[in-house]
Amino acid sequence: MAKAFTRRPADDAPKGPAKKNYITPAGLQRLRDEHKFLLTRERPAVTKVVAWAASNGDRSENADYQYNKRRLRQIDGRIRYLGKRIDSAVVVDPEAPRGGRAATQAFFGATVRFASVDGAEREVVIVGLDEVDLDRQHISWLSPLAKALMKSRPGDRVILHAPGGTQPLEILDVRYERVLVEPFVEPPGAESAPRT
Repeated sequence: MAKAFTRRPADDAPKGPAKKNYITPAGLQRLRDEHKFLLTRERPAVTKVVAWAASNGDRSENADYQYNKRRLRQIDGRIRYLGKRIDSAVVVDPEAPRGGRAATQAFFGATVRFASVDGAEREVVIVGLDEVDLDRQHISWLSPLAKALMKSRPGDRVILHAPGGTQPLEILDVRYERVLVEPFVEPPGAESAPRT
C-alpha cells in the first residue's frame, strides 16, 4: 500500500503548542450562557421534534425528520465547540489593577487609541477570538493590528503589517477598563422559543 494512504497512529500525530483562549469575564459568561441555552433548552426541544417526526413513518422522505436531525447535529457540534472553548479559557480581567509599566503598555484587554500617518484617529479594544465585534471596534488579540499594538505605550510608533501593506501608527493612549460584550440572546426562531 502506498505510504500516502496509511494512517499514522495517534501518538505519532504532530504536536504543536496549543493556542491559549484568552477571554474577558463578560466574554466567558456569554459562552456559558449560550452553552447552557443549547444544552438545557434548545437541544431537548429539537430532540422532541425529531422523535415526533420519526413517529410519522418513512424517514427517508420525511423532511421534518431530516431537517431536525441535521439541526440536532449542528447543535451537538456547537455544544462541543463551546465546551472546549470554555474549558480552555484563560480569563483576563481588564479592570484588574496593573502596576508599573504594565499599566501603560498595550496587552490583552487594553483600549488603545492611535493615529495613522494621515492623522485619522481610531480606538480599538483587544479581546479574545470569541469576543470580536468590529462594529464596537473589538479586535482579536491574534489580529495583525493587535499584534502591532502589543507592548506599545503612548508616544510609541509601531508598524502595522497587514495583507494590504504596511502602515505606521502612533500610539496616543492606552487604558484598561471594563469591556462590554453583547450578552447572549436567544436567537429568533429557536425551537425552544415560546410560540405565539
